[in-house]
Amino acid sequence: MESITPRQREIVALARAQGRVNVEDLAARYEVSAQTIRKDLNQLCDQRIMSRVHGGAVVASGVENLAYEARRFIARDEKAAIGRAAAALIPNEASLFINIGTTTEEVARALTDHHGLLVITNNLHVATLLYPHENIEVIVAGGPVRRSDGGVIGAAAVDLIRQFKVDYAVIGTSAIDEEGALLDFDYREVRVSQAIIENARQCLLVADSTKFERSAPVRIGHLRDVDVFVTDRLDPAPLRELCRSEGIKVVETETLIEHAAYSQSET
Repeated sequence: MESITPRQREIVALARAQGRVNVEDLAARYEVSAQTIRKDLNQLCDQRIMSRVHGGAVVASGVENLAYEARRFIARDEKAAIGRAAAALIPNEASLFINIGTTTEEVARALTDHHGLLVITNNLHVATLLYPHENIEVIVAGGPVRRSDGGVIGAAAVDLIRQFKVDYAVIGTSAIDEEGALLDFDYREVRVSQAIIENARQCLLVADSTKFERSAPVRIGHLRDVDVFVTDRLDPAPLRELCRSEGIKVVETETLIEHAAYSQSET
């Protein structure tokens, strides 16, 4: 990053620590105009150091994921809504896989009122959320625990996953490219996710719209491998057409919220 200014370097560091940066907050922090900050962000985006999102920007690393706490901050409200919508699609008395990710953790958080569930996961945060509930049985995959985010990865986790055939898989992804490829950063994590997809009767992908603006180097699979895609909004027209042509059910939480607000205003 030799060609960027000291302020731009600080902005990148803030984005890595916080998950995203906001134009107005940065303008106040540096006592400059919003236009100046937008110029900084545009220059960083031109160099593919950052990616613009509504009102600000996020780090656009294609080889290394953001820190776990930063990922939790990004699109926090959108992830919570996605989690609730995905959980509503899972009936009681079901078996399911849940993989690593801050969005899949929101699905787990929304499942705590269910009963009769069997949950197999390689995500220690998911296990921690669900194991106290007596109506939910939790099985945790074995293997090395990734210190950065509590993810269990590697061959032992894959072997355990392959012993099951479950009703649902709930998977997240770090990025979705314009051709529909599902991408992630750690090939050991990807192997577990692939086994999860292969051993579920129905696959639910949960991912917020910032994933369309990111890239990652390892291929999990393709959108056509999933049955339901739950997101806040599906803006890219090629991906919407892909979902239509492949028969993938799309659930957009922004549309659900708008519909609920409209229904309330009618009563």
